[in-house]
Amino acid sequence: MLKTLGAFAHLHRRVVVAIWIAIIAVLAGLVGTFGNAFSTQFNLPNVESAEGFSLLEERFGSQASGRSGTVVVQSTSGQFSQAQREVLGDYFDQLDARSDMGVVSPFTAAGSRQIAPSGDIAFANVSFVAELDSAEEFVEVFAEMKAIEPVVAGVQIEYGGEVFATFETPTSEVLGLAFAIVILIFAFGSVLAMGLPIGTAFGGIAAGVLVATLVSNIFTMPDFATTLGVMIGLGVGIDYALFIVTRYREARQRGRGCAAATIEAIDTAGRAVLFAGTTVVISLLGMLIMGVGFMNGLAIGASITVLFTMMASVTLLPALLGFVGERIEVTRWRGVIAAGLVAVTLVGVGLKQNLLLLAAPFAGLVFLVGSFVPFLRRPLPARRHKPMPETMPYRWSRTVQRRPWVMLIVGVVALGAVAVPVLDLRLGFADEGNYPTDTTTRRAYDLLATGFGAGFNGPLTLVAAVDSPAQVAAAQQLSDVLATTPGVVSTSPAIPNDSAAPTAVLWTVYPIGSPQSKEAADLVARLRNEVIPTAVGESGLGVKVTGSVAVNVDFSRYLADRLPIFFGVVLALSFLLLMAVFRSLLVPLKAVLMNLLSIGSAYGAVVAVFQWGWGASLIGLGGSAPIDPWLPVMMFAIVFGLSMDYEVFLLSRVKEEYDRTGDNQLAVADGLAKTARVITAAAAIMVVVFGSFVLDATRSIKMFGFGLAVAVFLDATVVRLVLVPATMELLGDRNWWLPRWLDRLIPKIDVEGASEDLATDVAGVQTR
Repeated sequence: MLKTLGAFAHLHRRVVVAIWIAIIAVLAGLVGTFGNAFSTQFNLPNVESAEGFSLLEERFGSQASGRSGTVVVQSTSGQFSQAQREVLGDYFDQLDARSDMGVVSPFTAAGSRQIAPSGDIAFANVSFVAELDSAEEFVEVFAEMKAIEPVVAGVQIEYGGEVFATFETPTSEVLGLAFAIVILIFAFGSVLAMGLPIGTAFGGIAAGVLVATLVSNIFTMPDFATTLGVMIGLGVGIDYALFIVTRYREARQRGRGCAAATIEAIDTAGRAVLFAGTTVVISLLGMLIMGVGFMNGLAIGASITVLFTMMASVTLLPALLGFVGERIEVTRWRGVIAAGLVAVTLVGVGLKQNLLLLAAPFAGLVFLVGSFVPFLRRPLPARRHKPMPETMPYRWSRTVQRRPWVMLIVGVVALGAVAVPVLDLRLGFADEGNYPTDTTTRRAYDLLATGFGAGFNGPLTLVAAVDSPAQVAAAQQLSDVLATTPGVVSTSPAIPNDSAAPTAVLWTVYPIGSPQSKEAADLVARLRNEVIPTAVGESGLGVKVTGSVAVNVDFSRYLADRLPIFFGVVLALSFLLLMAVFRSLLVPLKAVLMNLLSIGSAYGAVVAVFQWGWGASLIGLGGSAPIDPWLPVMMFAIVFGLSMDYEVFLLSRVKEEYDRTGDNQLAVADGLAKTARVITAAAAIMVVVFGSFVLDATRSIKMFGFGLAVAVFLDATVVRLVLVPATMELLGDRNWWLPRWLDRLIPKIDVEGASEDLATDVAGVQTR
């Protein structure tokens, strides 16, 4: 089938490229017509904090269950004067009169507790209706609030809460693309060969992101789903095309025509790409097991992007190879210089450096005058291809095989040392104290912490339905208990939803610790397990603890309880797939264990930097914080899928050599020598693409990019270059052992095709 597909795409290359352009154009038109429905809402599973929000919406109205923020004001000259109070009070009244929000001013009786004891800092609570959902809507509302903001002498006004946080559109992915250009030129020594993986990845990513945008109208997807899609799509898209182009060039060097080389590349490396891409998609869709709406959206969006980049690799790429033909091996100076200038331009875009953007017109100028300047038309000297025993990977493999136990112990100890911090992993969401210090969100956070204590940035909301006088009395008793509970700075009285005939009451409790602190999380557990049950007694008053801190606790526990199931399913499925591919028990078991070790090391590095704060200031973090609960799940799904990619590409070559020679030691050395350059280049591209997202303004994206970059780096170096040759040397021929009864049961999956015996021509294809 892949032979036919590769032959068709090569022969009808203009039609295939036109189809891809048409698909992207139609998808863009559909997106323009139907738009997107990306959500900023955090949909909770069935946990206590979610039940509390539902009760708030049911008994207190939509504003109580929507998102909230604060307007923090400070008098720089001491306590607020009467004139300052009047102007600020008018501003808060204007906001409260809007239909999309409710505001409690600190200069009213209801907000009297919202003025700090020092009298110079106060805040207004802002509650938005639940109908406000998208980031664009909040940006518009914030702009309208700023438009009527008064200028008051001696008063600083800041806006606290995530709803008022504004981020610039991410451009960090272009930095990864710039470095990918440089790496590909060094790896291939050819500008055209460099452009093919990038062009293929762009086609797949464009289609995938557009489809994911349309699908957001069906499934709940967070607003950063496309950012993650681009991140993953760039990495896998360039890598998949890189493997196919490398196989194409190998076939050309053996004397095959362009058409036959294309067919061979698609029928061999293309098989591995389809298998590897399917593994990544399966790993991502495994997140559906977690049963969380926004994570399901992330999984679906990322899977769609990977799927389209995989399709582009086996359809669009062979068509582009048909256009390039024999010129893939010829690189002229004008191409190298222009490619370098394009890379510099992309760095300028990523770093927002206008001076570097001047490289773009120079790149065009190089192409323009390249036909007239003899030097620029001159081709670069072709690379000398070394015999395999002279290559560095071959010699390195032999070195590892001479001391396998030493190398195995060193590799395991190194990864284990990096993984140690994972033992202190604490899941939770960072609060606004981690925002950059030059943002209004961070300044508001610091003002509240100064005036009221850190806990005022993350108050707890307690809510309960009441339907009897005994429960009303229990609610009053709970108010008294909360006021004296250790870890509580202050609490509001029980506030009824109807003073005449209340059906529900709520409390606002301010803890001592900041929202992301362990003390605040411990307070939630103590209130639920000890304080509330004791205070309400046998009254039947069902008090729900909710708020941002309670959400952190519930969501983290919910995911932690389901992580073993998720890990088990993905590991078991990966083991079975690798066993079917390599007809072995020990090879897939070794692969699973090594991938777990590399992922554990990546987790440890993330904890050290983002939770412990090691070097946090170097990557623009405002401070240390817990690890986002969704990150271990997403990282595991993606890293495990990508690790299996490298495992398939390396071991398929090793198995090919073993089947040909029957010598395990020689097969490992030859397989490593044949794949080391392409795997190293692929990993380097992944590292720079993922690592570039560390420059993003969003902490979650920083964390995700850093974790993926570390994981890929460790996998491509310690695992592939040390642990794989060492363990395969120790296991010897047992690497390929599989019981006969099991061999008959499992289906055979061929991911490499028949490279050397492939016919040079396929019917209907003209060699060039």
